[in-house]
Amino acid sequence: MAQKVDAVELTILMPCLNEAETLAACIDKARRFLREKRIAGEILVADNGSTDGSQSIARRKGARVVQVHPKGYGSALQGGIKAARGKYVVMGDADDSYDFYRLSPFVQRLREGFDLVMGNRLRGRVAPGAMPWLHRYVGNPLLSGLGRLFFRSKIGDFHCGLRAFKKESIERLSLQTTGMEFASEMVVKASLFGLKVTEVPTDLHRSSRSRPPHLRTWRDGWRHLRFLLLYSPRWLFLYPGLAMILLGVGGAFVLLPGPLALGRITLDVHTLLYAAMAIVLGYQGVLFAVFTKVFAISEGLLPEDPRLTWLFRYVRLETGILVGGVMLVLGAGLSLFAYLSWGSRSFGPLDPSETFRLAIPAVLLLILGLQTVLYSFFLSVLGMKRHPRSAAEFALPPRRRAGK
Repeated sequence: MAQKVDAVELTILMPCLNEAETLAACIDKARRFLREKRIAGEILVADNGSTDGSQSIARRKGARVVQVHPKGYGSALQGGIKAARGKYVVMGDADDSYDFYRLSPFVQRLREGFDLVMGNRLRGRVAPGAMPWLHRYVGNPLLSGLGRLFFRSKIGDFHCGLRAFKKESIERLSLQTTGMEFASEMVVKASLFGLKVTEVPTDLHRSSRSRPPHLRTWRDGWRHLRFLLLYSPRWLFLYPGLAMILLGVGGAFVLLPGPLALGRITLDVHTLLYAAMAIVLGYQGVLFAVFTKVFAISEGLLPEDPRLTWLFRYVRLETGILVGGVMLVLGAGLSLFAYLSWGSRSFGPLDPSETFRLAIPAVLLLILGLQTVLYSFFLSVLGMKRHPRSAAEFALPPRRRAGK
């Protein structure tokens, strides 16, 4: 008799792509764990298009198989999580690098109320040859460190393939990525949305398969880094933008009164021009950070930010237009003053070292003023409340027949 769906406490989920050499051993260990610990559970294999008979092996060993057609590690796991019947899910690679018999710490933490329980290979034992030195000592520590810095997470191993979670909690995160970066997305979103997260030491064994791993060091490392940056507008746009503004304003403050001699080097209007460029680029970076955050929040990719909500109570479209208008007026005023100064010299040759100290700030104010006005309108568009409408609301009325 089939086990009732609501009676399943734990689903052991294994994403699979051509794991015929190791899949049976993984299923045997998982089944032994469920039997000896007397846990009502199931073993689910999310197959991503295996051509080596992995599906038949899984069924023969008593596992349930779900076919996931969209390619990718993340796609396989998303399909498996959706099909899982358990209240809790433990996911792990089917290459026999993780011991599915030693899952008790994960289940215990889930029963204690945690939403996500991560394995940490760096706190466990890594068998010789189980992890390339570049991954163990460079890639994983670097990317996990950036994840902790960007998202204030306490997780020490962002990329461990063995982890457990409440199905309901993870489904609320609406995970989207389809590749290896799915591992980072789960941790990042769990941190951003305030889920209760912990980790347990995990051993990593050397896989007994003969084929090379699916993981590609540089390609997948870049995808993880790209994801971390895209989900952190502060570190991608805001902090670099603020740094450039400070650098540009400092340079302008020093050079506007006149040239600056540093030993044999003299900084003049040419350096002032680059300082103005730094201010413009930095200003754009700060605005991009705001735009990205507003868009991500409106699409449900990031949680609400109380600081941004507070800011928009006082900074509105009209505020941006007013500030931008003041900049435009000041820029136009400086331009007019420079023009009159030129006229007082009968529109003849000018000393660039003198006139550029008026022209550069004037052009800078005009650029920033116009950007502020345009970006204020764009920000207002991003902040518009959008309500889903049915297809019937968009349907055009039927044409009347001629003569009626």
